This record gives sequence, C-alpha cells and structure tokens, in this order.
Amino acid sequence: MSKKPGVIAILTGGGDVPGLNPAIRAVTIRALREGYRVIGIRRGWAGLVDIVRDQGADNTNNYQELTEEIVNRAGRTGGTFLHTSRTNPSNVKKSAVPEALKDKFNAERNDLTTEVLKNLDFLNVDYLIPIGGDDTLSYGVRLYREGVKVIAIPKTMDNDVPGTDYCIGFSTCVTRTIALTNSLRTIAGSHERFLVLEVFGRYAGFTAMLPTLAGAANRCVIPEYKFDIEHLTDLMSKDRLRNPSRYSIVLVSEGATFEGGDVMFEGQTTDAFGHAKLGGIGDVVSSAMKELSPKFNGGKTVDVVNQKLGYMVRGGDPDAIDSIVPMAFGNLALDLILKGIHGRLVVLKNGRYDNLPLDVVTASKKLVNIQRSYDTDRYRPKYENFEMKPLFIMTSEG
Repeated sequence: MSKKPGVIAILTGGGDVPGLNPAIRAVTIRALREGYRVIGIRRGWAGLVDIVRDQGADNTNNYQELTEEIVNRAGRTGGTFLHTSRTNPSNVKKSAVPEALKDKFNAERNDLTTEVLKNLDFLNVDYLIPIGGDDTLSYGVRLYREGVKVIAIPKTMDNDVPGTDYCIGFSTCVTRTIALTNSLRTIAGSHERFLVLEVFGRYAGFTAMLPTLAGAANRCVIPEYKFDIEHLTDLMSKDRLRNPSRYSIVLVSEGATFEGGDVMFEGQTTDAFGHAKLGGIGDVVSSAMKELSPKFNGGKTVDVVNQKLGYMVRGGDPDAIDSIVPMAFGNLALDLILKGIHGRLVVLKNGRYDNLPLDVVTASKKLVNIQRSYDTDRYRPKYENFEMKPLFIMTSEG
C-alpha cells in the first residue's frame, strides 16, 4: 500500500465573504485526489491556538477532517462552513488564552506562536493554506518565516490585498452593491431626495469606485482623497436637478474623510490586528448635505435617504466570478504544492493566474491610484484609457 503524500491544513480568517466555501472545496477535492489528507482548521487562527495536544481530547471545535462529501455539500454556498475569527496568535488577550496555557502566558497581550507551531506538528501538517485578507495572511507570513510551508489565497471584499488584482469576495460585493443601490433608488426618486449609501472598504475605495463606474451612483467619496462636503453637495444638487425623477446617489466608503474631518469609528475598541471598526461617515455626510442643500436648491431643503449597506453586500451565495476564481486559486495552490513550492501567494494579475512571494502581503498597501483612476474635481471614477486594463479596471497595481 503506497504511503499518502502528507497532510494539508486549510483555514479561513477575517470577515466572511461569498467564495470561501468554493475555495475550500477546490483545495480539498484536488488534494484528496492527489493522495493528501486534508484538515479544516475551524474559526481561523483561533482553531490553531485552542488545540489540545492530546489524541484523546475533544478538538471538534478546533479542526475536522475534510471529505468530498463534506465540501461538496457546502461548496456552492456563501460564508465559510469552517467558521472564522479575527484572532491574531501573536497578539492574544489574556482573557482569550486557552485555559491550559494561562500559567505560561499571563501578560495582557501574548504571542502564542510557539504553541501554534507545536499544534501544527501535532496535526502532522505538511502544508498550510490560509485564506484571508492582509491581516490573516500577515500571520501566514510570520509562520512561513518560522519554517511552516505556507501557500496563501487572497480573500477580502475590500480587494485590498497587495500583489493581486483580485481577492475572493470582491465581485459579489460589487454585484450586491449595484443591486441594492438600484433597489433603493426607487425610494429616493419617489421622494425626490439625495441617496447616501455607506459601504465597507476600510482604507481602500474599490468597493465604492466599481459600482459607481458601473453607473449605480452619480458620485463616490473614497479614503484615498479628502473631499469637500460643500462641493459634494453642489455636485449632488446639480445631478438631482438633471434627473427627471429628482434624485441623486453618492456611495461613501466607510474610511472616507472630508476636509477638516477625521476618519469615523463606531467605537474605541480594536481587534487583535489593531483595527478599530470604521463607520458613521454616511450619517455625517447625510446631515451635512441636508443642512447645505438650500444653498444649491433655491433656498429649499433636500431630504436624504441614508443607508449603510454593511453586511448585506457580503452575505448569500457567490456570484459567477466568486465561484470560478476560488476554484482556480485552490487548484493553483495544489499545483504549487505538487511542485514542492511554498511561501507563495496565489494571485490574479493582468487577467492571468500566477503566484508571488508571500511577503508581498506585508510589503505595501493596495489603494486606489488617485491620479490614474479618480476625478478629484467631480468625485467619480475617470472614464478613460481602458485599453489593456484588467477586468475590474483600476484594481491592478501595475
């Protein structure tokens, strides 16, 4: 009986997006057919922190063996059946340290990487495939530097992982944003109002730019450029008056700021990667536009429909692109493993699947190129120079 090649572990970290389950399915089915065992780590990096290194212990909340039956059942659905978390094993709060480790790790913040490495050895993991955004994958870089064979898959609806034109979840986010905006425009039109929609995106404006480029909104304001609220109100007022239904729409990225203002946060707490939750700029923009509107509307106030799209754009089943790309990324990861290659990030670059050194994730930040893609006077994408651009236009760093 021939010996199986080894064990591949896979996990999903950070926020959920449609397309994670198809990626897990792709990795698992290909790996099983190549003779590997596949272990699904549950709850992102948290599963690797909480493992009890005892063959008799109940670790069902931390990992599970994956089969074709399991992944086929979940592979066409949204979310992640392995669950996820924003755990950073190098920065674990005292209260989150596993009970068995509390005597050893009792600082307010603790680096449990030594335990993660022991847990990977306990599971006999030969290759680790984390699927996540720049935070999740930055810890993958750490493990790679510690000697773990890592192949990373980029995922985030914000599409801001450096090195790749595309991250799993982005297309469905854009699709949902366009659909929800079109649903809400009937309300704005019926009442002749401004429609202000706040969208996710952290410090990158792609989730506001692409739907606007596609015609869902008249204007968008993004984190990469501080906007003038009075000028925005002027533009929106003119858009509204030109529209026979007397409404206009602006997409507001959650990380956007106006001149003289600061980034808005929902609270003071931060996650394990040091990020506070962004949010609230849509409310501020709505109030300011309503207050300023008489100046640009013959002395009459224009009311505002204000809606945060939030989690509605990241829920549900994946669209076509977020079904195809995860399949390709998963198989590309296995192609690399079969060649004995590791320390790589699978990417989509200039319309072609490829891979780059893993540390590209921590080498830079991926943001909208203002000079190339954003009209800073009209607060909207530039509609020019499309030749040889990638599918999603401004998402290439090249």
